[in-house]
Amino acid sequence: MPSGSSIPILLCERSCGRQHATAARTVYGPLSEASNEKVKGDSVSDPGLGDQQTIARQAVDEVGAVFAALPAGTIERMCDGIMAAKRIACFGAGREGLMVRALCMRLMHLGLDAHVVGDMTTPSIGPDDLLIVTAGPGGFPLGLALLGVARNSGATTMVVTAQPEGEAARLADIVIHLPAQTMANDVGAGLQASLLPMGSLFEAVELLFFDLVSIRLRDRSGQTPEQMRARHTNLE
Repeated sequence: MPSGSSIPILLCERSCGRQHATAARTVYGPLSEASNEKVKGDSVSDPGLGDQQTIARQAVDEVGAVFAALPAGTIERMCDGIMAAKRIACFGAGREGLMVRALCMRLMHLGLDAHVVGDMTTPSIGPDDLLIVTAGPGGFPLGLALLGVARNSGATTMVVTAQPEGEAARLADIVIHLPAQTMANDVGAGLQASLLPMGSLFEAVELLFFDLVSIRLRDRSGQTPEQMRARHTNLE
């Protein structure tokens, strides 16, 4: 991490353990000398491992805090939109694009007609179909353009975002709000940034959230884990 950076971790003594509590209050960036020292009674032989565990706990706690703040019914609302669709197209840019590809794979495992925008085999969409766009920071030109195409084609549009009042959300029939840090709010006066850089918190939440959605879709469609697994590719 860059020398001189410092963002409070703010982990409590109860969750981190007494031996790491002091370091946890101050360390995000360079590890302090005190936090690298082997604490009496600590069985860890690697002097840096204690800080590694502390930072890992903080990252997990941040993800958990986002799920605790999810609006009621968020998972069911996304499931409703997916189950109502005849065909589903998924799109995201950058790392969010990887998360939405993971979602699309789970939809395929569920036997749904799901495709990633940009793949050569992705068909057109129209009435009764659904376009899912992930736009954590609120919107970006290509995503907005695709939402416009879908709307003009009569398809339903769904946006997964941390900015429910953003440009992309205004073009969506269904808005899925995941209240996590993105690059829209990771810097600025008065902000307490996440331990995870830039939009990583939103992306980590998306990956878990999408799997929770797939579990609910599996349950609501009366399928078993074995049926999902049987659809996984054998061309690996």
